[in-house]
Amino acid sequence: MRSDYMWFIMGTVVGIVILGLFWLIKRNNLSLTWYEWVIGIAGFALMLLTVQNFIGSFLEYEPRAAYMFLLVTGLPSLVLLGVAWQLAARRVKKA
Repeated sequence: MRSDYMWFIMGTVVGIVILGLFWLIKRNNLSLTWYEWVIGIAGFALMLLTVQNFIGSFLEYEPRAAYMFLLVTGLPSLVLLGVAWQLAARRVKKA
């Protein structure tokens, strides 16, 4: 896998995810608070950084660094995304 394909695929996936997120918010008539947006964007950005560095490390034949980066930044990104999701879900459920 060449790195230019990786950027094309990541850009396509990011576009689909952002479009799906806005479509879901508009369809369900949801409103998110500013801190839910900030936590969600930080988690998503960290996830993109994780995927890019994971693939890049494998392309450079450094699998140990790839797995370490997956653990060190991938896990916190999942935690941030989970926190943003739970904040929004509990606020909507309470209302």
